[in-house]
Amino acid sequence: MKITRIAAYQVDLPLNEGRYSWSGGKSVDVFDSTIVQVETDAGFTGYGEVCPLGPFYLPAYARGVRAGLAELAPHLIGANPVELTKLNRKMDAALQGHPYVKSGIDIACWDILGQVTNQPVCSLLGGRYGEDFVLYRAISQATPDEMADNVAGYREEGYRRFQLKVGGDPDTDIARIHAVRERLHPSDKLIADANTGWTMHEAMRVVRGVQDLDVYIEQPCLTYEECLSIRRQTNHPFVLDEVINGIQPLLRGHADLAMDAVNIKISKFGGLTKAKQARDLCVSLGIAMTIEDSWGGDIVTAAISHLAHSTPTELLLTSTDFNSYVSVSTADGAPQRQHGRMAASTAPGLGIQPKLDVLGGPIWST
Repeated sequence: MKITRIAAYQVDLPLNEGRYSWSGGKSVDVFDSTIVQVETDAGFTGYGEVCPLGPFYLPAYARGVRAGLAELAPHLIGANPVELTKLNRKMDAALQGHPYVKSGIDIACWDILGQVTNQPVCSLLGGRYGEDFVLYRAISQATPDEMADNVAGYREEGYRRFQLKVGGDPDTDIARIHAVRERLHPSDKLIADANTGWTMHEAMRVVRGVQDLDVYIEQPCLTYEECLSIRRQTNHPFVLDEVINGIQPLLRGHADLAMDAVNIKISKFGGLTKAKQARDLCVSLGIAMTIEDSWGGDIVTAAISHLAHSTPTELLLTSTDFNSYVSVSTADGAPQRQHGRMAASTAPGLGIQPKLDVLGGPIWST
């Protein structure tokens, strides 16, 4: 079997809540998503998706996905899409770095592999754990009272794990964390995610200001070394995210006892193949994980669900349902949240069928 064509579609994904805000005054109103289509000479077609969180979060941006695909895709025509390790080596040889560009192609090829073998991607990634898995809800940065009210509302919908967007003024962030924790039950999990937004002295003020609360601290500072310095001065469970972009940072973090959990973002690693490698290493090392991506719609959510559902339950801190945040649906068959939980599809491949009327015509193809 050979790849015969690769195409890219562009879709705008407006937010249901109007705006998503996090540290440093960053915000997004409409997400620019790229849907990747991979066709084969055997009649199988797979789909992937890449949706950066704006151009100012990670070294990735939406138009860069499509520019990179135009550079990379011609090198993959004729390659076997189900030889995934070989395909990834070919992508890395053709385009140095830029893992987010490769992610949509890799996801689409897992979709094809599932169709060819008549198995859901979840089974191919290691097997399904339980009937479903737990989700978190990201709480956009606002006033302490507004964030507490938002958490209370989402808790009524069934969520029990919350990622609070902090990383601003330390006094305000301390108030945000206190206000939200007061509205939660003791068994609920609260993650204060600074998204690199604090300096070291600010981070220290916050962790001391919430030292008596049950809260996880996530990525307080920009660099690994800064985060490690805070980790060594707090007893809170500690999560690393933005600095975890490959196997080496995971190994270093484990050796330094730098974290209790990490976030595995599929596109940051370059697709499901390398995200699975990182996931499996974390399982071997006993590191808990949030399985997610930078952002996305139905297809990204489907890919996340298969990786999350094939992760041992005791090491899955949480996952996410990005398609519930946006007002445009791009595929039928995508997983949907139920009372703060989700299950991967049992259909072959990703289990989705893109809505071609929503996608429109491709903006680029080989």
